[in-house]
Amino acid sequence: MSSTETVPDAQAEEARFSSRHLLALVALLWTVALNPIAGLLAGNSQAEVAVHFHTTQIAWFTLGGALLGTFLTPFAMKAAAMYGKKRAMVVATAIGLLGDVIAALATDYSTLLTGRVIAGAYGATVFIAYAMARDIFPQRLVGTASGVMAASIGLVGLGGPFLSAWLIDHHGFRGALWFLAVSTTVCLLLQLLCVPESPVREAARRMDWIGGLLLGGGLSAIVYGIGEGSHWGWTSGRTLAWIGLGALAVLLFLPFEARAADPLLPLSLIKRRRVWSVFLATSVGAGATYAVGTVTMLLTLMPHIPTVSDGLGWSVTKSAVVSSPISVLVIVVAVFAGKLAGRFDTRVLLATGGLLTTAGFAVAAQLHTEIWHFVLMGLIAGPGMGLVVSVLPIMVIQSVAPEEQALANGSQWLIQSVIQVIVSQLVFTVLAQDGTVMKGTQLYLDGGFANGFLLVAGACALGALLVAAIPKARRIHTVEAGQAA
Repeated sequence: MSSTETVPDAQAEEARFSSRHLLALVALLWTVALNPIAGLLAGNSQAEVAVHFHTTQIAWFTLGGALLGTFLTPFAMKAAAMYGKKRAMVVATAIGLLGDVIAALATDYSTLLTGRVIAGAYGATVFIAYAMARDIFPQRLVGTASGVMAASIGLVGLGGPFLSAWLIDHHGFRGALWFLAVSTTVCLLLQLLCVPESPVREAARRMDWIGGLLLGGGLSAIVYGIGEGSHWGWTSGRTLAWIGLGALAVLLFLPFEARAADPLLPLSLIKRRRVWSVFLATSVGAGATYAVGTVTMLLTLMPHIPTVSDGLGWSVTKSAVVSSPISVLVIVVAVFAGKLAGRFDTRVLLATGGLLTTAGFAVAAQLHTEIWHFVLMGLIAGPGMGLVVSVLPIMVIQSVAPEEQALANGSQWLIQSVIQVIVSQLVFTVLAQDGTVMKGTQLYLDGGFANGFLLVAGACALGALLVAAIPKARRIHTVEAGQAA
């Protein structure tokens, strides 16, 4: 066979997923999907949990995991870069499994929250999974694999509501919590059996514990202060103290890292315009996109009580059927994101996604009481959500070298998580302004839901505007990849 025949054959083979690549993709897809599955089940369960435990602190049921996830992420991204991405991913998933079991067995709200907080450890696996894609898939498949992984939010959005409806309607919130424990167990087995270890390592061999405590602890303090802000009051001493001390720790992290022999996060990385601008634009856009679920789930599932609660009172099953169009559009767009990124500037794709989500949620602020209102929102915002979540990992890959991938994905994930918590807590605050507490349960009126959608739309618009700061990058199919292929 001539060399001219061999080269095309090699390129064709590289462009196809082998059986081992497919198994690895399934494992990573499950890993990425685990977080939206947990978020969806927790979101659909929160109304029942709030009533069962008679609590007004239901926000922490869905956001509690962000505390430990935020704290552990700096250590996880450094460990992934130093000791191997698979190893770090497996450890984080195992800790998360422990939290799932504690939450499922809990008999009081404090123990339930403890379990949910510990379960937040597997939040760190998402950025590691995206970083792994660059190392274990051939160069021309990296964008496609990243897009398919990002499509997990659509897959969960399509099938997850029906699953959660069956679980919650027949087994209550306990069924949802036990399903999470089983899903995490399966995820851990897939990681162990199907994902190869990445050979890409950074030179540093020592963990920067002080830097990790400053960054992770500082951001966790900020998240906690913001999370309690609506309860304590945004101008109260406790709220300002937690946020202020957290901000001080993050500020101290910067000069400390500049002098560290083996820095947790090289400041030279985040000083690059391409890197910090991508981190900021993608984090704001994705954080706002994910936060909209807080509004939609409370709106559709909370009871309808005239003058007291303007929730629609739908069943979880009805909510699942109505939301299915938006999920289908997210999946379709995300699956083709890799090909789109090869033909179009990813900045244009991200900005387009931001504008579509802005328009969709702005429409929802005015129209959100009938089924066709939600279908209309989905037709507008669905493609936008698909673009935002799928282009995000591709843009990070375009911005850094292979040995920087874990640190870059971890840093972006940290920023996104904090922004998502900020937007979500602001949503709860806005909702509560037009609401009341009855028998220990927070209920909301229509004005609050409208303002919640407007808040998320504004955050999406900000993310789209921030795209203007991002310089042009090389196309995804030209980046160095496939070290473990």
